[in-house]
Amino acid sequence: MQKIIQSVFRFKRLPVAFCFLLLLSSCGLPKGINQNKNVDHGKPIVLTTFTILADMASNVAGNRLLVKSITKHGAEIHGYQPTPSDLVKASNADLLVENGLGLELWAKKFTAAAGDIPTIVLSDGIDPLLIEGDVYSGKPNPHAWMSPLRAMHYVDNLVSAFILLDPLGKQFFIQNGERYKAKLKKLDMELRETLSLIPKERRVLVSCEGAFTYLAKDYGMDEAYLWPVNAESQVTPRRMLNLMKVIKERQIPTIFCESTVSSKAQQEVARATGAVFGGIFYVDSLSKEGGPASTLLDLQRHNVHLIQKGLAKEFSQQL
Repeated sequence: MQKIIQSVFRFKRLPVAFCFLLLLSSCGLPKGINQNKNVDHGKPIVLTTFTILADMASNVAGNRLLVKSITKHGAEIHGYQPTPSDLVKASNADLLVENGLGLELWAKKFTAAAGDIPTIVLSDGIDPLLIEGDVYSGKPNPHAWMSPLRAMHYVDNLVSAFILLDPLGKQFFIQNGERYKAKLKKLDMELRETLSLIPKERRVLVSCEGAFTYLAKDYGMDEAYLWPVNAESQVTPRRMLNLMKVIKERQIPTIFCESTVSSKAQQEVARATGAVFGGIFYVDSLSKEGGPASTLLDLQRHNVHLIQKGLAKEFSQQL
């Protein structure tokens, strides 16, 4: 148990930033925010760095914990700038949930400003895939949740952390975790069946961000992109020319972009190569409720539907 506490549920002891103290002393707390922790129905508060992690955490937490996301639906999370109200949320939180692998570049400053928050990094224990062929070469690709197989590891880490946060809910969290992993296993089978319909020579996934590395690796696809991570989404002439070369050489019929960045450059690539722009993926953020990607499971199905429609022979000829 001690090893689990040290490796999964790491307590960060960081100083409270002067600006945060000044904020609280001079401006007071925003209306509607109670200064006492755990006031929301008496439940422990779990704060995640973005909406996809909040969805995963909610599936495990059920009604025993209150789960909130720092970033809103549609937000670009790589270079997110926390607001004073975000810091107030964090000051009331019992647990902070991060992805890790260098995704949340702002997280260290955020936790330093918010004070002592127990933190779990969901990618801990995952063997990361490294970025290749760019200035980020050798650094881990952070988008491990984009493969259902890797997402199951996230669920295990959430279960372990929630048991430590609320020991009386142990069996509840274990059951919820197993139930959610069963859904991910079903999704894994769906993705394998759907992507197998794409001819092998067409199994090249072209997007703006290199966010599909884990999915491509686990489901037998190649990947090409304009930039490796949205934290540095600069479209250089070299990057654009390299991508155009791949599209022409592999005769890729359809290319895509993500919801949290502009697709303008990718649409220019499509025009220059004769490829079709096949639509918008969801990767770093869920859509709002009622949208095409309001849960992680819906997000994956939406993306894979676009991939199949754009790359399978019988579909791409109709575009």
